[in-house]
Amino acid sequence: MSNTTSSTPGTATVLDLKKSRRALVAGSLGNLIEWYEFAIYAYMAPIIAPLFFPSENPTASILSTFLLFALAFFLRPIGAVVFGRMTDRIGRKPVLALIIGLMTVATTCIGLLPTHETIGVLAPLLLTLCRIGQGLSAGGEMGGAVSLMVESAPANKRGVYGSWSFVGTTLGFVLGGGVATLLAVLLSEDAMSSWGWRIGFLLAAPMGIIVFYLRMKVDETPHFKQVKVEQDGAADVVDTTAARRPLAYLLTTLGVVVVYNAVGNTFMVGMPTFLSTSFDMSFERSYFLALVTGLAAGLTMPLFGALSDRVGRRPVLLVGSILVVVLSYPLYYMLKLGFGGGLIALVIAGVLIGVVGGPMPAFLSERFRTRNRATGVSVTYALSVALFGGTAPYIITWLASATGDPLSAAYYTLGCAAISVIALLTIRGAQLHQHREELEL
Repeated sequence: MSNTTSSTPGTATVLDLKKSRRALVAGSLGNLIEWYEFAIYAYMAPIIAPLFFPSENPTASILSTFLLFALAFFLRPIGAVVFGRMTDRIGRKPVLALIIGLMTVATTCIGLLPTHETIGVLAPLLLTLCRIGQGLSAGGEMGGAVSLMVESAPANKRGVYGSWSFVGTTLGFVLGGGVATLLAVLLSEDAMSSWGWRIGFLLAAPMGIIVFYLRMKVDETPHFKQVKVEQDGAADVVDTTAARRPLAYLLTTLGVVVVYNAVGNTFMVGMPTFLSTSFDMSFERSYFLALVTGLAAGLTMPLFGALSDRVGRRPVLLVGSILVVVLSYPLYYMLKLGFGGGLIALVIAGVLIGVVGGPMPAFLSERFRTRNRATGVSVTYALSVALFGGTAPYIITWLASATGDPLSAAYYTLGCAAISVIALLTIRGAQLHQHREELEL
């Protein structure tokens, strides 16, 4: 059996399966590191909140910490434009290596920061600077990694290959949560507050170095090489308008992504703090339940990515989004039933994340041309995650606190999923490219 997949006549793209798998590993591991670094901040929020934002009101401290969590997401669109343009001009490989380097340095520095007690107001300012570095680098990560993986995939496996991008983000969250849980179990509260919380951030350094090395070894994608050949000798201009798509097309694409960002960031990233503050669940149990959600999502994403290769992206995404609308309130209701109810609810939530997350990277890639793909995917995803993902932990915590009813948080997830349902219903079959043998150059 040949280990290459030839392109259609007239193109110069030839896919070597070994190179495809190498790109798969380098891309997904980078996403893993990115979300490990974001997750460890979210998990440690209840611990670091009084260290950097001391207040007589514990909820106010936590909300301040989550505002910084959201800040990194709001900076993602800026990073998406800057690094997405660089990725489309210079190449997937070098820019992805630069991005992982910046993210790793910013996260490691958080683990070295002195607290408010030591240097006063300078402590939260330095923490903010580190979060800015994380946000900018993360903005370009998704588009570059997805482009690398999908452009390197065989045409009939773009869904399953692309799904590993989100599997990487999910497993990164699980890894971050696992480290936080282990630290919480092994260390006393005093030890965690004084120095234990730093360990999770400092672990980013060795992991980032490994991924940096892998990305420097990966080959450039055949699609990007073909585009560079066509651009040589032509005007050295890259169209940064996402392949000249009309605004309605871009808004529809953004709307589809909303459900994944909302459900992922509520049921995984923000859930430990939500469970501990709204239902008085111990950090150990709330961490464990969030990890179960991430594992369920990570295990099911490739399955639904592969399913989308067979039946199309839109049907899988539409069914998943409708299920989120229908099940949001029942799932939050189950959380109030205690650990057992929460376990069942968050396993179901993890599967829902898998349904909407599995086909999403391929869906996004197929909405943009190769010459603009990294920019288009990065900007679209970054805007969605900034508006509906990074704010999710803050919003559900605020809703529960403001209304006195934790179940009110369900309306946020339900509403975001409804946006995606509407967006998917407006997409015509002709606008999807998953049945073309080659992605557009």
